[in-house]
Amino acid sequence: MITVTPLERVFVFNGARLPDPGSSLSVEEVRSMYVNTYPELATATIEGPAPVDGVMQYTFVRAIGAKG
Repeated sequence: MITVTPLERVFVFNGARLPDPGSSLSVEEVRSMYVNTYPELATATIEGPAPVDGVMQYTFVRAIGAKG
């Protein structure tokens, strides 16, 4: 019998690891939740998931653009 175990999700933004607030939330919902703490996430793109050290890692990447 094969047992499937989902990997833990980890979110990374600007080098900081952000815990998964709940596996029932979509990645977009997680980003929306963290926008209050990290306003830059409002325009960030999402890279991943990528398997890293036994977890599925999603990376929030800030949009690059000129101010003004």
